[in-house]
Amino acid sequence: MTTTTPWPFGADADEHDPLTALRIPVTSWSPSWRYIAAFDRASEERPTDAEAAMLASYIEEYKEYFFNDWYKAVLLQRPLDVDAVTRVFHKWGPDDWSYRLVTWRNGPQWAPPGPHFASSYSQRAPYRLEAVMDRIHTLGEDQPARRWQKWKASHPDVFSPADETARP
Repeated sequence: MTTTTPWPFGADADEHDPLTALRIPVTSWSPSWRYIAAFDRASEERPTDAEAAMLASYIEEYKEYFFNDWYKAVLLQRPLDVDAVTRVFHKWGPDDWSYRLVTWRNGPQWAPPGPHFASSYSQRAPYRLEAVMDRIHTLGEDQPARRWQKWKASHPDVFSPADETARP
């Protein structure tokens, strides 16, 4: 007789979504649980395999930076990593991403704002997922934090080497 542990996240995260196998929660724009990062199930498009690898790496970098080995082992006792202010990633279209912190209560829902904010008066270029992740790691600086740059450089199979001519 085998016993299975019930899915602890209920309807908050999709248990059988393929991203869940990569420890990426698929949730709403405002999940109840505090995941490290999640993918918005209402996105207009799904992540590519390469983008899914970036999302999984983003979560792993967070754990490596903020948690010790003991606590990382505790996190592994659940199928998804919970213990953070969730960053939810939304995909608008090919190579076009935004994110939000679930604690945001005022201002735009997504950063950068979604393409629906573009008008004849302003243009909004699509933002690649890596550019959005760089933006998250750029606090009061003009470039991403050194720890994030080192992480990306040490994971060339996930993040392409820096290309000065690449668009956002």
